[in-house]
Amino acid sequence: MIPQAVLRAAGFLGFWLALAGAHVGDLPAAAVAVGAATWASLHLWPPGAGTLRLTALPGLVLRFLWQSVVAGWDVATRAFSRTPRVRPGFTVYPVGFPRGSARNFFTTLTSLLPGTVPAGEDEGLLLYHCLDIEQPVAAQLAAEEAELARVIEEWRPGA
Repeated sequence: MIPQAVLRAAGFLGFWLALAGAHVGDLPAAAVAVGAATWASLHLWPPGAGTLRLTALPGLVLRFLWQSVVAGWDVATRAFSRTPRVRPGFTVYPVGFPRGSARNFFTTLTSLLPGTVPAGEDEGLLLYHCLDIEQPVAAQLAAEEAELARVIEEWRPGA
């Protein structure tokens, strides 16, 4: 646990120095900020909870940005249409991520799918409210889960 804490503290210190510069008068504030960020990081993402594949992260970020644009366009065209194409309803998705950070991150990402909002969960099943239940929502969710699993190595759905 100590090496992980030291690595994270060094990263936060580097981030502080990049933002604020290296001024002696700022050292007390830097020490408090780095300590608090390290403590929060260790509690929110405990060591061994999963590792990020940084090489896969740009693909996820680009997918995230693209999904944001597509979702906005889809909802806007539905809202401004003379006859809105909506068939609201709920769908259930059996998520493979365990409870915790990975599942929370997954639900955040999938809230950007066009016309879907995570609405609850029950024993590994996520409930999604959909604007149009005729859309392939489960297939889209599975694709998002697979993409996220490529980035977070140790949280493999179904593993």
